Formats: sequence, C-alpha cells, structure tokens
Amino acid sequence: MLDVCLLGTGGMMPLPGRWLSALMTRYNGKCLLIDCGEGTQIAIREKGWSVHSIDVICITHFHGDHISGLPGLLLSMGNSDRIMPVYMIGPKGLKRVVDCLRVIAPELPFEIIYIELTEHEHEIEICGYTIKAFYVRHNIPCYGYSILIKRGGRFFPEKAKDNDIPMMFWNRLQRGEIIEHEGKIYTPDMVIGPERKGIKLTYCTDTRPTKSIIKNAMGADLLICEGMYGEIDKDVKAKAYKHMTFREAAKIAKEADVKELWLTHYSPSLARPEDFINEAKRIFPNTKPGKDKKTIILEFDKNE
Repeated sequence: MLDVCLLGTGGMMPLPGRWLSALMTRYNGKCLLIDCGEGTQIAIREKGWSVHSIDVICITHFHGDHISGLPGLLLSMGNSDRIMPVYMIGPKGLKRVVDCLRVIAPELPFEIIYIELTEHEHEIEICGYTIKAFYVRHNIPCYGYSILIKRGGRFFPEKAKDNDIPMMFWNRLQRGEIIEHEGKIYTPDMVIGPERKGIKLTYCTDTRPTKSIIKNAMGADLLICEGMYGEIDKDVKAKAYKHMTFREAAKIAKEADVKELWLTHYSPSLARPEDFINEAKRIFPNTKPGKDKKTIILEFDKNE
C-alpha cells in the first residue's frame, strides 16, 4: 500500500492554515517528496511523519512557492542524523539552483544525487518507486510526475508442481531468479502469472491543460491536479498566467479515466475552495478539494 499526504495546497504565498505546494508518499519504509514550498517541513511534523526518511525529492519547477522550503528541510534532515544519500529529481539546471539555495545549508552529512530532466518524458526506477516525469505547459520548464508501485504476478503452486520444480526453489523463482539445477533451467514464468495492476498516483501543478497530463494520468488511482481558480470569471487570468481552473482539471480527470481527483495549488484569493467545487463535480463527480495534510492509503486491487 502507498501512503499519500498532500502537505500543502497553496499557490504563490502561504496563508494561515495553508502551506505551499508539497506532497509526500511512503512505501515500504521509503519516502518520496514532490515539491518543497515554504512550510513543508512544518507540515511534515504536524502530520507526525519524519523528514529523516525522505529518500527522493522531485521538483516540478523552479518557482519559489515550490522550492523555497528546501534549505530548511535539508538542514533538518541533516540534524536528524541522516547519512544515506538523497536523490533529487527536477528540470535541467536543478543542481545549480539547489546549490544557490544551499548557501545557507552548505554542509550536510549526506550526499545529494541529482537527476536532471532533459527530455519531455523520463522513467526512473528508484527506491522501490517507478517515477514517470512528463513535461507540462507553464511559463518556465515544468514537469508533472506519476508515481507507480508495480505488482508482480501471482504465484501458482500448481504450476510449480506441474513443472516438477523442487519446492526449495519456489521462493527464489518468486524473487525473479533463474535457476539451473541438474541440467534443467527453471524460470519465474514457470511459477508466476502475468504482472498485476499496481498503484498509480499522478501529480501535476502550474500548467495549462495539455495532452501529456491526460496520457500520463490515464487510469490513475488518484490524480492530484492544480486548480488555481474556482471562480467562473478567472478563465482569462488562468490562460494568461499558465494555470488551470477547477473545471479544466475536472475535464482532464474525466478524459484520463482516473478514480479520484484532488484539487490543489489554490490562488491566495480563493479562501474557500469548497464553495466552487460543484461546477467541477458536474464534469467529474469524484472531484474533491484538497486541503493541507489530506491523506489517503492507496491499496492494491484485492481482486487482481
């Protein structure tokens, strides 16, 4: 199962009760953070989660409301006695930008391993996660991310018996090993069925609607998507500043056939997002207003 916490939902500036953009996930003891706006580490502590265990940090783009919390977060991670490397993923120029921010956090007890995105789509296997980064439409280079937890095929003891595979090799075959024994070769497909549906979470913000979001969010268990403006009269402003409205996010969720949509990255002028949610729900009924520290546990399909 994948624990998901939307730490901050604000855009542009923090407000009382609303931190800036950040999302955190936990899977098999490995934690992943997407964006790190101001107040992120406070939100993590309020949630009761730990900064020490963050193994991967993904940055969507280099605007302050998405990255300004990094120096403090890295210092807190260092003060928590973390010594294992931290992987940091983001647009081209990531190391240069983070090095500038680290003027106030120059010495850390752990290494930062940078992965800079240069293509429109990337797939990265790291710390048990499969991360798919995809380019979106903002006024500077910006990426969305799909986080996938893959699920292997089901083990069938009857297949193992039919293939006369000694029981002492069953566990190794389930782990993907190929075994040669007494002139015979045993392969995982002799005991395991096809790969089953895993878990998929897609996160994107600071973008106009684009086909890349629909493509990469297709069939997601949860889409967390920017809805900067809920008001009907903000369509022109959304287009001018390369952001999205509630209704546009709902249309993407519908086209991508996701299970659930959470809106996030609200304009500071949008004090009560829930007041404008009904228009989006008419387009995609399972639309929900995101709020700070909103949490869900995504689980594997029990019928698979």
